Amino acid sequence: MSNSSPMGLGFPSSNDSGSEQANRNPDVVDDAEMPVEQESDSSRNKSAGGRCMRWFLWSAAFILTATISATLGATVALLTPFSPLIVPQSSKGEAWQKGFQYDLARPVNILVMGIDRVPDIPKNSPEVFSGRSDTMLLLRLDPTEDSVRMLSIPRDTQVEIPGVGVAKINDANVEGGAALAARVVSRTLNDVPVDRYVRITTDAFRELVDLVGGIEVFVPYPMQYTDVTQNLEIDLEPGWQTLNGDQAEQFARFRKDQYGDIGRVQRQQTLLKALRKRLVSPTVLPRLPQVIRVMQQYVDTNLSLEEMLALVGFGLGLDGNDFKMVLLPGRFSNPGEYIASYWIMNPAGRDRVMQEYFQQDQTWSSSDVHRSPYRLHIAIQNATDDPELAHRVARYLQEKDFNNVYIVRDWPDPLRKTEIIVQQGDLNAAALLKKIMGIGKVEASSTGDIESDLTIRVGEDWLEREFAELAEGDG
Repeated sequence: MSNSSPMGLGFPSSNDSGSEQANRNPDVVDDAEMPVEQESDSSRNKSAGGRCMRWFLWSAAFILTATISATLGATVALLTPFSPLIVPQSSKGEAWQKGFQYDLARPVNILVMGIDRVPDIPKNSPEVFSGRSDTMLLLRLDPTEDSVRMLSIPRDTQVEIPGVGVAKINDANVEGGAALAARVVSRTLNDVPVDRYVRITTDAFRELVDLVGGIEVFVPYPMQYTDVTQNLEIDLEPGWQTLNGDQAEQFARFRKDQYGDIGRVQRQQTLLKALRKRLVSPTVLPRLPQVIRVMQQYVDTNLSLEEMLALVGFGLGLDGNDFKMVLLPGRFSNPGEYIASYWIMNPAGRDRVMQEYFQQDQTWSSSDVHRSPYRLHIAIQNATDDPELAHRVARYLQEKDFNNVYIVRDWPDPLRKTEIIVQQGDLNAAALLKKIMGIGKVEASSTGDIESDLTIRVGEDWLEREFAELAEGDG
């Protein structure tokens, strides 16, 4: 695993900075900031690498337990010398937070890429990180709001790659490594700063799931398909089940449905939530040393050790409601529209996401960013055993002047509580809809109907509401 220590994340570097570092633009990923060989001896490399993996576990699944953090934090505090350039952590934090020593001083954007297998390349070769990006996530960690925002960028997104032309965004890493991938992401997303990157091979997720004992996931329909390019046989039955690493990769990679690559992005978000839930279990703690040893070979990043510790300390202070996920809004290209099939980004949707999730300056925004919530496309999905419920909810919303309402296929897993899924990233509209309905919870992910702005997955709490209103009327 390689890492370097460029300045600009908003929290001090452990290295004494010279004039060259001080003059760098903090909002641009430069070629010089890409991976460099670490100069320390092998024993120090091994120690730092083990500690770096603690950050990787959080990056992959967002949060570990307070028990884990207390143990690891205390160890790191003993092994890591305090730098005068590091701002000490506030004494107001929880006891387990004090072991990490470093604070995140400003919002940070990190590009995370899951890299496809490169045929005939040994696992320990740096070339394992030269493949296409199967997964691309842009994370914003914001200490001013105590939040983490995650944007999923479909691998088939149509972009302009310098020196290549129009192509899919997953080719950027192949053409120019992490530096070019970061530059393309920044330019595509209204020049959003990309402060750091993390590249992870696809083997990492499978190994991690096995090491934590599997993850519980709802498979909505049968999945059978052979992925020849990645030598993967996909065969999953529907329903709730605990997936091992191989099965979790099958779930993530399946694309033989009407949603193709976008369905994969939705399932990746589902897996990340399931993995986070598993990692908060104290039973993971005894397996952590093995996890650290195994994960080292799968990660490449330009985060310094001090930066990782600041990120870990920040992330461990959050709960599940502080994490919000969204899919880059867009559409499938039409047959014959281009030589290849693409995900065509929606400019207005991109602008809205960059404003709400990444606080980008909106002087250039599309006039359609702030549409009236009453104009939004709202999908109704029944998640109960009452076959007429979706129609009743649709009529209710139409009476409230929501006219772009439509019904989609029932959700096969019964829900106790209604979910309002923020499919296109409009958090304000979802909050308004929840207030009008008077029930449910806002689910900040893009796991609803792809054509919708919001998807309402109606649960049993709506039936209880109807029963209560009926009883009140009879009384």
